[in-house]
Amino acid sequence: MMTTRQGDRLEEWIAGVEHDALAPLARFARNLRRDFDAVHNGLSLQHSSGAVEGNINRLKMLKRQMFGRAGLDLLRKRVLLAR
Repeated sequence: MMTTRQGDRLEEWIAGVEHDALAPLARFARNLRRDFDAVHNGLSLQHSSGAVEGNINRLKMLKRQMFGRAGLDLLRKRVLLAR
């Protein structure tokens, strides 16, 4: 479903897994129903937030590396030059 963008199969997958013997997997499937529209759209639409998530991950890594070492000016320079 994830690689072929077949979000229309999500409902039948959830229904099948809810009755599975693996309790954590069944609980995960039940919790998917809480935000079904968002999960369905994420599996169906071609839009992706991957580029944004990648930048956020990069910025957080730089911030963790610089924690306690220098001030905001050095962090700003490192963020701007780290491309």
